[in-house]
Amino acid sequence: METDLWEPHVEPPIELLSVEEMASADKAAIAGGIAGEQLMENAGGGVARLIVERWSPRPVAVLCGPGNNGGDGFVVARHFAKAGWPVKLALLGSPQALSGDAAVMAKRWDGPIAPLDADVLDGAGLVVDGLFGAGLTRPIEGAPAALIERLNADAVPVVAIDMPSGVDGNSGAVLGAAPHAALTVTFFRRKPGHLLLPGRLHCGEVVTIDIGIPADVLTDIAPRTHENTPALWCAHCRVPGLLDHKYSRGHVVVAGGAAMTGAARLAARGAMRAGAGMVTIASPPSAVPIYATEMAGVLVTPIARPVDFVAFLEDPRKVAILVGPGNGVSDATRGHALAALATGRPVVLDADALTVFAGAGDALAGARRGECVLTPHEGEFARVFGDRPGSKLARARTVAAETGAVIVLKGGDTVVAAPDGRAAITGNAPAWLATAGAGDVLAGLVLAHLGQGMPAFEASCAAVWLHGAAAARFGPGLIAEDLPDQLPAILRELISSDSSH
Repeated sequence: METDLWEPHVEPPIELLSVEEMASADKAAIAGGIAGEQLMENAGGGVARLIVERWSPRPVAVLCGPGNNGGDGFVVARHFAKAGWPVKLALLGSPQALSGDAAVMAKRWDGPIAPLDADVLDGAGLVVDGLFGAGLTRPIEGAPAALIERLNADAVPVVAIDMPSGVDGNSGAVLGAAPHAALTVTFFRRKPGHLLLPGRLHCGEVVTIDIGIPADVLTDIAPRTHENTPALWCAHCRVPGLLDHKYSRGHVVVAGGAAMTGAARLAARGAMRAGAGMVTIASPPSAVPIYATEMAGVLVTPIARPVDFVAFLEDPRKVAILVGPGNGVSDATRGHALAALATGRPVVLDADALTVFAGAGDALAGARRGECVLTPHEGEFARVFGDRPGSKLARARTVAAETGAVIVLKGGDTVVAAPDGRAAITGNAPAWLATAGAGDVLAGLVLAHLGQGMPAFEASCAAVWLHGAAAARFGPGLIAEDLPDQLPAILRELISSDSSH
Protein backbone atom coordinates (compact mmCIF):
# COMPACT_ATOMS: atom_id res chain seq x y z
CA MET A 1 0.00 0.00 0.00
CA GLU A 2 1.52 3.30 -1.14
CA THR A 3 0.28 5.66 1.53
CA ASP A 4 2.11 8.76 2.73
CA LEU A 5 2.02 10.56 6.03
CA TRP A 6 1.19 14.24 5.89
CA GLU A 7 4.11 16.48 6.74
CA PRO A 8 2.52 19.92 6.48
CA HIS A 9 4.46 23.09 7.11
CA VAL A 10 2.48 24.24 10.11
CA GLU A 11 3.47 25.79 13.41
CA PRO A 12 4.50 23.34 16.17
CA PRO A 13 1.86 22.10 18.63
CA ILE A 14 0.67 24.78 21.02
CA GLU A 15 1.11 23.85 24.67
CA LEU A 16 -1.35 25.07 27.28
CA LEU A 17 0.13 25.43 30.76
CA SER A 18 -1.78 25.10 33.98
CA VAL A 19 -1.33 27.83 36.57
CA GLU A 20 1.03 25.54 38.45
CA GLU A 21 3.02 24.69 35.32
CA MET A 22 3.37 28.38 34.45
CA ALA A 23 4.72 29.04 37.94
CA SER A 24 7.26 26.28 37.35
CA ALA A 25 8.26 27.89 34.05
CA ASP A 26 8.82 31.22 35.82
CA LYS A 27 10.90 29.57 38.53
CA ALA A 28 12.96 27.63 35.99
CA ALA A 29 13.70 30.80 34.03
CA ILE A 30 14.77 32.62 37.18
CA ALA A 31 16.89 29.66 38.28
CA GLY A 32 18.51 29.79 34.85
CA GLY A 33 19.70 33.33 35.45
CA ILE A 34 16.86 35.55 34.21
CA ALA A 35 15.89 38.00 36.95
CA GLY A 36 12.26 38.04 38.00
CA GLU A 37 12.38 41.86 37.73
CA GLN A 38 13.36 41.52 34.07
CA LEU A 39 10.49 39.13 33.36
CA MET A 40 8.08 41.61 34.93
CA GLU A 41 9.56 44.53 33.00
CA ASN A 42 9.22 42.54 29.77
CA ALA A 43 5.63 41.61 30.60
CA GLY A 44 4.46 45.11 31.43
CA GLY A 45 6.36 46.64 28.53
CA GLY A 46 4.81 44.10 26.15
CA VAL A 47 1.30 44.91 27.35
CA ALA A 48 1.89 48.63 26.87
CA ARG A 49 3.31 48.08 23.38
CA LEU A 50 0.27 46.09 22.25
CA ILE A 51 -2.09 48.74 23.57
CA VAL A 52 -0.23 51.48 21.70
CA GLU A 53 -0.47 49.41 18.52
CA ARG A 54 -4.26 49.06 18.85
CA TRP A 55 -5.50 52.32 20.42
CA SER A 56 -4.81 56.00 19.98
CA PRO A 57 -3.61 57.99 23.01
CA ARG A 58 -6.32 58.44 25.64
CA PRO A 59 -6.67 58.58 29.44
CA VAL A 60 -5.82 55.19 30.94
CA ALA A 61 -6.83 53.74 34.30
CA VAL A 62 -4.50 51.00 35.51
CA LEU A 63 -5.98 48.73 38.21
CA CYS A 64 -3.32 46.96 40.27
CA GLY A 65 -3.76 44.08 42.67
CA PRO A 66 -1.51 42.96 45.52
CA GLY A 67 0.41 40.31 43.53
CA ASN A 68 2.55 39.99 40.42
CA ASN A 69 -0.30 41.10 38.15
CA GLY A 70 -0.28 44.37 40.06
CA GLY A 71 3.48 44.59 39.56
CA ASP A 72 2.95 44.21 35.80
CA GLY A 73 0.37 47.01 36.06
CA PHE A 74 2.89 49.39 37.61
CA VAL A 75 5.20 48.74 34.64
CA VAL A 76 2.38 49.42 32.18
CA ALA A 77 1.53 52.69 33.91
CA ARG A 78 5.15 53.81 33.84
CA HIS A 79 5.39 53.16 30.08
CA PHE A 80 2.24 55.18 29.41
CA ALA A 81 3.38 58.06 31.58
CA LYS A 82 6.70 58.13 29.72
CA ALA A 83 4.82 58.15 26.39
CA GLY A 84 2.72 61.10 27.51
CA TRP A 85 -0.61 59.29 27.94
CA PRO A 86 -2.70 60.50 30.89
CA VAL A 87 -2.52 57.73 33.52
CA LYS A 88 -4.33 57.05 36.78
CA LEU A 89 -3.14 54.09 38.86
CA ALA A 90 -5.24 52.52 41.60
CA LEU A 91 -4.00 49.83 43.98
CA LEU A 92 -5.91 47.27 46.01
CA GLY A 93 -4.24 47.61 49.40
CA SER A 94 -1.21 49.67 50.31
CA PRO A 95 2.16 49.92 48.56
CA GLN A 96 3.85 48.88 51.82
CA ALA A 97 2.07 45.51 51.67
CA LEU A 98 3.56 44.62 48.28
CA SER A 99 6.45 42.17 48.18
CA GLY A 100 9.00 40.76 45.78
CA ASP A 101 9.18 42.07 42.24
CA ALA A 102 5.81 43.83 42.58
CA ALA A 103 7.25 45.97 45.39
CA VAL A 104 10.26 46.82 43.22
CA MET A 105 8.03 47.98 40.37
CA ALA A 106 5.86 50.04 42.72
CA LYS A 107 8.98 51.94 43.86
CA ARG A 108 9.87 52.66 40.22
CA TRP A 109 6.50 54.33 39.72
CA ASP A 110 6.78 58.00 40.64
CA GLY A 111 3.15 58.96 40.06
CA PRO A 112 0.27 59.05 42.53
CA ILE A 113 -1.35 55.83 43.76
CA ALA A 114 -5.11 56.07 44.24
CA PRO A 115 -7.26 53.73 46.32
CA LEU A 116 -9.17 51.13 44.36
CA ASP A 117 -12.68 52.49 43.99
CA ALA A 118 -15.06 53.31 41.16
CA ASP A 119 -13.85 56.92 40.96
CA VAL A 120 -10.65 55.79 39.26
CA LEU A 121 -12.71 54.96 36.17
CA ASP A 122 -14.04 58.49 35.76
CA GLY A 123 -12.85 59.91 32.45
CA ALA A 124 -10.93 56.76 31.47
CA GLY A 125 -10.82 55.90 27.78
CA LEU A 126 -9.15 52.53 28.42
CA VAL A 127 -8.72 50.33 31.50
CA VAL A 128 -5.84 47.96 32.21
CA ASP A 129 -6.90 45.08 34.47
CA GLY A 130 -3.99 44.00 36.66
CA LEU A 131 -6.05 43.09 39.72
CA PHE A 132 -5.84 39.32 40.07
CA GLY A 133 -3.88 36.64 38.28
CA ALA A 134 -4.91 33.33 36.79
CA GLY A 135 -4.37 31.53 40.09
CA LEU A 136 -7.20 33.25 41.95
CA THR A 137 -8.80 30.68 44.29
CA ARG A 138 -11.76 32.51 45.85
CA PRO A 139 -14.62 34.61 44.48
CA ILE A 140 -14.07 38.31 43.99
CA GLU A 141 -16.18 40.36 46.42
CA GLY A 142 -16.50 43.87 47.81
CA ALA A 143 -14.93 46.87 46.11
CA PRO A 144 -13.16 44.89 43.34
CA ALA A 145 -16.44 43.17 42.43
CA ALA A 146 -18.27 46.51 42.33
CA LEU A 147 -15.53 47.94 40.13
CA ILE A 148 -15.80 45.01 37.72
CA GLU A 149 -19.57 45.43 37.56
CA ARG A 150 -19.09 49.04 36.52
CA LEU A 151 -16.46 48.03 33.97
CA ASN A 152 -18.91 45.63 32.37
CA ALA A 153 -21.64 48.28 32.34
CA ASP A 154 -19.41 50.92 30.70
CA ALA A 155 -18.34 50.91 27.08
CA VAL A 156 -14.66 51.50 27.89
CA PRO A 157 -12.28 48.87 26.42
CA VAL A 158 -10.50 46.68 28.97
CA VAL A 159 -7.08 45.09 28.50
CA ALA A 160 -6.44 42.20 30.86
CA ILE A 161 -2.97 41.27 32.04
CA ASP A 162 -2.52 37.49 31.75
CA MET A 163 -6.18 36.65 32.48
CA PRO A 164 -9.29 38.77 33.12
CA SER A 165 -9.52 39.11 36.90
CA GLY A 166 -11.90 36.51 38.30
CA VAL A 167 -11.33 33.91 35.59
CA ASP A 168 -9.71 30.71 36.87
CA GLY A 169 -6.71 29.98 34.66
CA ASN A 170 -7.13 26.22 34.92
CA SER A 171 -10.88 25.82 34.51
CA GLY A 172 -12.18 28.96 32.82
CA ALA A 173 -14.69 29.34 35.66
CA VAL A 174 -15.70 32.85 36.69
CA LEU A 175 -15.14 33.32 40.41
CA GLY A 176 -17.69 35.90 41.49
CA ALA A 177 -17.15 38.45 38.73
CA ALA A 178 -14.88 39.07 35.75
CA PRO A 179 -14.56 41.90 33.23
CA HIS A 180 -15.21 41.39 29.55
CA ALA A 181 -11.84 42.28 28.07
CA ALA A 182 -11.28 43.50 24.53
CA LEU A 183 -7.73 42.16 24.71
CA THR A 184 -5.97 39.73 27.03
CA VAL A 185 -2.18 39.67 26.96
CA THR A 186 -0.62 36.56 28.39
CA PHE A 187 2.98 35.43 28.65
CA PHE A 188 5.03 32.52 27.27
CA ARG A 189 2.09 30.12 26.86
CA ARG A 190 -1.68 30.34 27.23
CA LYS A 191 -3.59 28.53 29.95
CA PRO A 192 -6.63 26.24 29.67
CA GLY A 193 -8.83 29.03 31.04
CA HIS A 194 -8.15 31.09 27.92
CA LEU A 195 -10.00 28.45 25.87
CA LEU A 196 -12.47 26.89 28.29
CA LEU A 197 -15.92 28.42 28.72
CA PRO A 198 -17.09 30.70 30.18
CA GLY A 199 -13.63 32.21 30.67
CA ARG A 200 -12.99 32.40 26.94
CA LEU A 201 -15.97 34.75 26.59
CA HIS A 202 -14.25 37.22 28.95
CA CYS A 203 -10.85 37.21 27.23
CA GLY A 204 -11.57 38.92 23.92
CA GLU A 205 -8.55 38.73 21.64
CA VAL A 206 -5.78 36.72 23.31
CA VAL A 207 -2.17 37.54 22.44
CA THR A 208 0.74 35.55 23.85
CA ILE A 209 4.04 37.44 24.08
CA ASP A 210 7.61 36.40 24.72
CA ILE A 211 8.96 37.80 27.98
CA GLY A 212 12.27 35.96 27.95
CA ILE A 213 11.36 32.53 29.34
CA PRO A 214 13.34 29.99 27.28
CA ALA A 215 11.29 27.29 25.58
CA ASP A 216 13.54 24.57 26.96
CA VAL A 217 11.95 24.94 30.41
CA LEU A 218 9.09 22.90 28.91
CA THR A 219 11.30 19.81 28.80
CA ASP A 220 11.02 19.23 32.54
CA ILE A 221 7.43 20.48 32.75
CA ALA A 222 6.34 18.07 29.96
CA PRO A 223 2.91 19.67 29.32
CA ARG A 224 0.08 17.23 28.62
CA THR A 225 -2.47 19.78 27.43
CA HIS A 226 -2.49 21.43 24.01
CA GLU A 227 -4.71 23.59 21.91
CA ASN A 228 -6.30 21.43 19.22
CA THR A 229 -4.66 22.55 15.99
CA PRO A 230 -3.54 20.57 12.91
CA ALA A 231 0.01 20.56 14.23
CA LEU A 232 -1.15 18.19 16.96
CA TRP A 233 -2.39 15.47 14.61
CA CYS A 234 -1.42 16.08 10.99
CA ALA A 235 1.61 13.81 11.24
CA HIS A 236 -0.77 10.89 11.83
CA CYS A 237 -3.02 11.63 8.84
CA ARG A 238 -2.50 9.76 5.61
CA VAL A 239 -2.73 10.79 1.99
CA PRO A 240 -3.81 7.88 -0.25
CA GLY A 241 -1.26 6.56 -2.71
CA LEU A 242 -1.70 5.07 -6.15
CA LEU A 243 -1.78 1.51 -4.78
CA ASP A 244 -4.56 2.26 -2.31
CA HIS A 245 -8.09 0.90 -2.74
CA LYS A 246 -11.36 1.17 -0.88
CA TYR A 247 -10.42 -1.43 1.73
CA SER A 248 -6.96 -0.02 2.41
CA ARG A 249 -8.57 3.39 3.02
CA GLY A 250 -10.87 1.81 5.57
CA HIS A 251 -14.21 -0.01 5.39
CA VAL A 252 -16.20 1.44 8.26
CA VAL A 253 -19.60 0.52 9.71
CA VAL A 254 -22.38 2.78 10.92
CA ALA A 255 -25.17 1.14 12.93
CA GLY A 256 -28.38 2.73 11.67
CA GLY A 257 -31.74 3.12 13.39
CA ALA A 258 -35.24 2.38 12.12
CA ALA A 259 -36.94 5.69 12.93
CA MET A 260 -34.36 8.48 13.10
CA THR A 261 -32.55 7.50 9.92
CA GLY A 262 -31.16 10.97 9.32
CA ALA A 263 -28.61 10.59 12.12
CA ALA A 264 -26.88 7.56 10.60
CA ARG A 265 -27.04 9.12 7.15
CA LEU A 266 -25.30 12.25 8.39
CA ALA A 267 -22.62 10.16 10.10
CA ALA A 268 -22.10 8.06 6.97
CA ARG A 269 -21.75 11.10 4.71
CA GLY A 270 -19.32 12.67 7.16
CA ALA A 271 -17.24 9.49 7.14
CA MET A 272 -17.16 9.39 3.34
CA ARG A 273 -16.10 13.01 2.98
CA ALA A 274 -13.44 12.57 5.64
CA GLY A 275 -11.75 9.86 3.59
CA ALA A 276 -13.23 6.47 4.51
CA GLY A 277 -12.81 4.07 1.59
CA MET A 278 -16.18 2.40 2.08
CA VAL A 279 -19.12 2.85 4.43
CA THR A 280 -21.74 0.25 5.28
CA ILE A 281 -24.87 1.10 7.22
CA ALA A 282 -26.12 -1.86 9.26
CA SER A 283 -29.87 -1.21 9.29
CA PRO A 284 -33.06 -2.75 10.62
CA PRO A 285 -34.75 -4.38 7.60
CA SER A 286 -37.64 -1.90 7.66
CA ALA A 287 -35.28 1.04 7.06
CA VAL A 288 -33.14 -0.52 4.34
CA PRO A 289 -35.12 1.12 1.50
CA ILE A 290 -34.59 4.57 3.03
CA TYR A 291 -30.85 4.16 3.40
CA ALA A 292 -30.44 2.42 0.03
CA THR A 293 -32.42 5.05 -1.85
CA GLU A 294 -30.91 8.17 -0.33
CA MET A 295 -27.30 7.09 0.21
CA ALA A 296 -25.70 6.43 -3.16
CA GLY A 297 -22.23 5.05 -2.63
CA VAL A 298 -23.05 3.57 0.77
CA LEU A 299 -23.65 -0.13 1.26
CA VAL A 300 -26.67 -1.15 3.34
CA THR A 301 -26.99 -4.46 5.15
CA PRO A 302 -30.19 -5.59 6.93
CA ILE A 303 -29.67 -6.53 10.59
CA ALA A 304 -32.77 -8.03 12.17
CA ARG A 305 -31.35 -9.21 15.51
CA PRO A 306 -28.33 -8.42 17.70
CA VAL A 307 -26.90 -11.82 16.85
CA ASP A 308 -26.96 -10.83 13.18
CA PHE A 309 -24.85 -7.77 14.01
CA VAL A 310 -22.30 -10.00 15.75
CA ALA A 311 -22.08 -12.20 12.67
CA PHE A 312 -21.87 -9.18 10.38
CA LEU A 313 -18.84 -7.87 12.30
CA GLU A 314 -16.92 -11.12 11.88
CA ASP A 315 -15.62 -9.80 8.55
CA PRO A 316 -12.15 -8.43 9.46
CA ARG A 317 -12.28 -5.95 6.58
CA LYS A 318 -14.74 -3.87 8.61
CA VAL A 319 -12.06 -1.97 10.46
CA ALA A 320 -13.97 0.58 12.58
CA ILE A 321 -17.52 0.75 13.94
CA LEU A 322 -19.88 3.53 15.00
CA VAL A 323 -22.91 2.81 17.16
CA GLY A 324 -25.44 5.27 18.47
CA PRO A 325 -26.72 7.99 16.13
CA GLY A 326 -30.48 7.55 15.82
CA ASN A 327 -30.30 3.98 17.11
CA GLY A 328 -32.83 4.42 19.90
CA VAL A 329 -32.42 3.77 23.62
CA SER A 330 -33.01 0.04 23.63
CA ASP A 331 -31.56 -3.33 24.54
CA ALA A 332 -30.67 -3.79 20.87
CA THR A 333 -28.54 -0.64 20.89
CA ARG A 334 -26.77 -1.76 24.04
CA GLY A 335 -26.20 -5.16 22.44
CA HIS A 336 -24.77 -3.57 19.30
CA ALA A 337 -22.44 -1.43 21.38
CA LEU A 338 -21.16 -4.39 23.36
CA ALA A 339 -20.76 -6.45 20.19
CA ALA A 340 -18.71 -3.69 18.59
CA LEU A 341 -16.52 -3.32 21.68
CA ALA A 342 -15.93 -7.07 21.79
CA THR A 343 -14.34 -7.08 18.31
CA GLY A 344 -11.20 -5.32 19.58
CA ARG A 345 -11.43 -2.95 16.60
CA PRO A 346 -11.72 0.83 16.97
CA VAL A 347 -15.23 1.81 18.08
CA VAL A 348 -17.07 5.13 18.36
CA LEU A 349 -20.01 5.27 20.76
CA ASP A 350 -22.24 8.31 20.41
CA ALA A 351 -25.73 9.49 21.36
CA ASP A 352 -28.06 6.55 22.17
CA ALA A 353 -25.13 4.14 22.51
CA LEU A 354 -24.00 6.24 25.46
CA THR A 355 -27.43 6.78 26.99
CA VAL A 356 -28.05 3.02 27.20
CA PHE A 357 -25.18 2.92 29.71
CA ALA A 358 -26.69 5.60 31.97
CA GLY A 359 -25.32 5.12 35.47
CA ALA A 360 -23.20 2.20 34.26
CA GLY A 361 -20.10 3.79 32.79
CA ASP A 362 -17.97 1.08 34.36
CA ALA A 363 -19.60 -1.43 32.00
CA LEU A 364 -17.95 0.37 29.10
CA ALA A 365 -14.52 -0.05 30.65
CA GLY A 366 -15.15 -3.75 31.21
CA ALA A 367 -16.39 -4.35 27.67
CA ARG A 368 -13.68 -2.47 25.78
CA ARG A 369 -11.19 -4.67 23.92
CA GLY A 370 -9.55 -2.12 21.62
CA GLU A 371 -9.43 1.59 20.97
CA CYS A 372 -12.67 3.33 21.81
CA VAL A 373 -13.92 6.90 21.47
CA LEU A 374 -16.88 8.17 23.50
CA THR A 375 -18.44 11.42 22.27
CA PRO A 376 -20.84 12.72 24.95
CA HIS A 377 -22.21 16.20 25.33
CA GLU A 378 -22.48 17.44 28.92
CA GLY A 379 -25.93 15.90 29.48
CA GLU A 380 -24.88 12.47 28.26
CA PHE A 381 -21.65 12.68 30.24
CA ALA A 382 -23.59 13.30 33.45
CA ARG A 383 -26.10 10.54 32.70
CA VAL A 384 -23.41 7.93 32.10
CA PHE A 385 -20.66 8.96 34.52
CA GLY A 386 -22.51 10.94 37.16
CA ASP A 387 -21.91 14.39 38.57
CA ARG A 388 -18.12 14.60 38.56
CA PRO A 389 -16.24 17.41 40.32
CA GLY A 390 -13.73 19.64 38.63
CA SER A 391 -13.37 21.52 35.38
CA LYS A 392 -14.44 20.19 32.01
CA LEU A 393 -10.81 19.34 31.31
CA ALA A 394 -10.37 17.53 34.63
CA ARG A 395 -13.61 15.58 34.29
CA ALA A 396 -12.79 14.40 30.77
CA ARG A 397 -9.31 13.34 31.88
CA THR A 398 -10.64 11.41 34.86
CA VAL A 399 -13.20 9.44 32.85
CA ALA A 400 -10.70 8.74 30.07
CA ALA A 401 -8.34 7.20 32.64
CA GLU A 402 -11.16 5.18 34.22
CA THR A 403 -12.61 3.78 30.99
CA GLY A 404 -9.47 3.47 28.88
CA ALA A 405 -11.38 5.32 26.14
CA VAL A 406 -10.73 8.63 24.47
CA ILE A 407 -13.36 11.10 25.68
CA VAL A 408 -14.66 13.79 23.35
CA LEU A 409 -16.60 16.03 25.75
CA LYS A 410 -18.46 18.22 23.31
CA GLY A 411 -19.45 21.87 23.41
CA GLY A 412 -18.20 25.26 22.31
CA ASP A 413 -14.93 24.32 24.04
CA THR A 414 -14.76 20.62 23.16
CA VAL A 415 -12.16 18.72 25.19
CA VAL A 416 -10.50 15.57 23.85
CA ALA A 417 -8.87 13.51 26.60
CA ALA A 418 -6.80 10.33 26.27
CA PRO A 419 -6.38 7.59 28.90
CA ASP A 420 -2.66 8.43 29.19
CA GLY A 421 -3.39 11.98 30.37
CA ARG A 422 -2.99 13.88 27.11
CA ALA A 423 -5.72 16.38 26.37
CA ALA A 424 -6.59 19.00 23.79
CA ILE A 425 -8.98 21.95 23.95
CA THR A 426 -10.60 23.16 20.75
CA GLY A 427 -11.05 26.85 20.10
CA ASN A 428 -12.20 26.96 16.47
CA ALA A 429 -15.84 25.89 16.84
CA PRO A 430 -18.30 28.66 15.91
CA ALA A 431 -21.77 29.02 17.40
CA TRP A 432 -23.25 27.87 14.07
CA LEU A 433 -22.54 24.29 15.18
CA ALA A 434 -25.48 24.50 17.60
CA THR A 435 -27.76 22.71 15.16
CA ALA A 436 -29.41 19.30 15.13
CA GLY A 437 -27.33 16.55 13.57
CA ALA A 438 -23.95 18.27 13.89
CA GLY A 439 -22.88 15.70 16.47
CA ASP A 440 -23.78 12.85 14.13
CA VAL A 441 -21.48 14.29 11.47
CA LEU A 442 -18.71 14.60 14.07
CA ALA A 443 -19.09 10.93 15.01
CA GLY A 444 -18.71 10.03 11.33
CA LEU A 445 -15.54 12.09 11.06
CA VAL A 446 -14.01 10.31 14.05
CA LEU A 447 -15.00 6.98 12.51
CA ALA A 448 -13.35 7.79 9.19
CA HIS A 449 -10.06 8.74 10.78
CA LEU A 450 -10.03 5.60 12.91
CA GLY A 451 -10.76 3.57 9.78
CA GLN A 452 -7.72 5.09 8.10
CA GLY A 453 -5.49 3.90 10.91
CA MET A 454 -5.10 7.04 13.03
CA PRO A 455 -4.66 6.52 16.78
CA ALA A 456 -7.85 7.29 18.68
CA PHE A 457 -6.65 10.50 20.33
CA GLU A 458 -5.31 12.03 17.13
CA ALA A 459 -8.32 10.80 15.14
CA SER A 460 -10.64 12.51 17.60
CA CYS A 461 -8.66 15.75 17.62
CA ALA A 462 -8.59 15.82 13.82
CA ALA A 463 -12.33 15.20 13.59
CA VAL A 464 -13.19 17.89 16.13
CA TRP A 465 -10.95 20.49 14.48
CA LEU A 466 -12.24 19.70 10.97
CA HIS A 467 -15.81 19.85 12.27
CA GLY A 468 -15.22 23.37 13.61
CA ALA A 469 -13.36 24.46 10.49
CA ALA A 470 -16.21 23.23 8.28
CA ALA A 471 -18.78 25.15 10.30
CA ALA A 472 -16.68 28.31 10.25
CA ARG A 473 -16.20 28.04 6.49
CA PHE A 474 -19.94 27.77 5.85
CA GLY A 475 -21.01 30.35 8.42
CA PRO A 476 -24.55 31.64 9.00
CA GLY A 477 -27.41 29.42 7.94
CA LEU A 478 -25.45 26.23 8.61
CA ILE A 479 -27.36 22.98 8.95
CA ALA A 480 -25.74 19.65 9.65
CA GLU A 481 -26.08 18.51 6.04
CA ASP A 482 -23.76 21.33 4.99
CA LEU A 483 -20.81 20.16 7.07
CA PRO A 484 -19.47 17.18 5.07
CA ASP A 485 -19.30 19.09 1.81
CA GLN A 486 -17.03 21.74 3.33
CA LEU A 487 -14.36 19.13 4.07
CA PRO A 488 -12.74 18.63 0.64
CA ALA A 489 -11.56 22.24 0.41
CA ILE A 490 -10.27 22.20 3.99
CA LEU A 491 -8.43 18.92 3.48
CA ARG A 492 -7.00 20.21 0.19
CA GLU A 493 -5.55 23.21 2.00
CA LEU A 494 -4.00 21.04 4.68
CA ILE A 495 -2.47 18.63 2.18
CA SER A 496 -1.18 21.42 -0.07
CA SER A 497 0.69 22.91 2.90
CA ASP A 498 2.99 19.90 2.55
CA SER A 499 5.22 20.68 -0.44
CA SER A 500 6.12 16.99 -0.90
CA HIS A 501 2.60 16.23 -2.27
